[in-house]
Amino acid sequence: MNFGTYFSYLMNSLDAVQTEEIDAVINDIFDAYLKNRMIFVIGNGGSAANASHFAQDLANGTKVSPDSTKRIKALSLTDNLPYISALGNDEGYENIFEQQLKTFSSEGDALIAISVSGNSPNIIKAVKWGNEHGLLTIGITGFDGGLLHKINKHSLHVPLKDMCTSESIHSIMLHYITLELKKKIAHDQKIPLQYEYNEKEK
Repeated sequence: MNFGTYFSYLMNSLDAVQTEEIDAVINDIFDAYLKNRMIFVIGNGGSAANASHFAQDLANGTKVSPDSTKRIKALSLTDNLPYISALGNDEGYENIFEQQLKTFSSEGDALIAISVSGNSPNIIKAVKWGNEHGLLTIGITGFDGGLLHKINKHSLHVPLKDMCTSESIHSIMLHYITLELKKKIAHDQKIPLQYEYNEKEK
C-alpha cells in the first residue's frame, strides 16, 4: 500500500463515523462545562496517549482567555504514574481507573473511556462503576465496540478493524471536538476568537 492508497482508506474510514455521535459528545462536554463538572479521561497504550492529549486540550485548549475563570475541568487518569503503579502493584491493573474515580469523582461528573477494542478490563470496570455512581459515561471505540459500546451511556464509534487507524481517527475527532467546544465557550463568555476555521478556509 502506498500513501495515496492509505489516504483514501483513511478518508473512507472517516466517512463511516456518525457525525450525530460527535455532536452528542460535544454537547455532553459543554453541559459539563456549564455545570462546572469534572471530566475524567481514561485509556491504555495509544488510547492512553489520546486520553492525556484530549484532557490537556479540553482543560487548556478550549479556554478563550488566560483570564477566564470558567473553564472545562478535565483530567486524564493515565498520567499519575506513582498512583497508577501503586494501584497496579497492590490491587491489580484492572483497578487502576476505578480506584482513581473513587478518590476523585463525584456524582454528575463525566467519564470518557477510550478503547479501540472496547474490552479492556480496567476500562470496563471503571465504566461500570461510573454508571452505578451517577457519572455520565462516554465510550470511544473501534472494531465492533466490544463491551464498552454496550454499557456506556453515549458512544463515539469508529467501525474499523484496524487499531492504528482507529487511534488516528480518534485523535482527529477529538481535535475537532476541542475546536468546536472552544467556539461554544467563546460564545458563552462573549469573547471573540482570534481565529476561527470555516468552510472558506482551504
